[in-house]
Amino acid sequence: MITLSESKVWLITGCSTGFGRHIAQKAIVAGYKVVVTARNVQQVTDLVAGHEDQVIALSLDVTNPDQIRNVVDRTIEKFNRIDVLVNNAGIGYFSSVEESVEEETRKMFEVNFWGLMHVTNAVLPHMRSQKSGHIINFSSIGGLASFPTLGYYHATKYAVEGISESLSQELKPFNIHVTLIEPSGFRTDWAGRSSVKTETSIPELKESIVGQMLQGIELGVGQENGDPAKAADAVIKVVETTEPPLRLLLGQQAYDTATYKFNSLLASIEQWKETTINADYK
Repeated sequence: MITLSESKVWLITGCSTGFGRHIAQKAIVAGYKVVVTARNVQQVTDLVAGHEDQVIALSLDVTNPDQIRNVVDRTIEKFNRIDVLVNNAGIGYFSSVEESVEEETRKMFEVNFWGLMHVTNAVLPHMRSQKSGHIINFSSIGGLASFPTLGYYHATKYAVEGISESLSQELKPFNIHVTLIEPSGFRTDWAGRSSVKTETSIPELKESIVGQMLQGIELGVGQENGDPAKAADAVIKVVETTEPPLRLLLGQQAYDTATYKFNSLLASIEQWKETTINADYK
């Protein structure tokens, strides 16, 4: 058990359910100081009970700049530093690309990408002044490979992947690590209350893989292979290692999908190698 005087300070977004709640519980049990947040703070106050010197609960909608500033200020006021930022808050959206509703997709970008970056940018000055820190950005296997009916969701996660990779290079001189967490299907609320679905109305799409996928996603809620408690253990392990990875896949499906994607990509690159290199001036 880590003593409170020696423990790192964790700031975790989206702690009401799913990954965020499991990570918060594991970090608290491990003895870390933890700031748990949710849009409705009443959903996370139970995490504080019995740990009042170690844990605080704060309201945070990651699309609200004033709340972001308040959470960061309150964390520094209470614990003097922020060592680990877990950007977990996020939502899903299911629809064919053609039928996706712009209002819903923009809302998802505000949470999954801009919200993540606004929280990160609010925390970074403190980590740079400490010359240490670890940013955990929740992506998805959907940040590496794409599937029907998730086009705009993938777009948000590909954006998180790209900016995190750049950020990791920029922050390396300051001893700040960045890790992308890339889960496959886990038993969280992601495909349930934390997502929106637009039913297909185009007959050809409804009879195609689009309709099949939308139906399969609905039937699969609560049946996913991934255990969020084990995912939380993995996040704790990554934070505690001295050389954390840039990317951590979670779940057998994530491993299988990623290896298939990159083996196929490499084969295609090699197949078209001559055409590729002949595009240069000679």
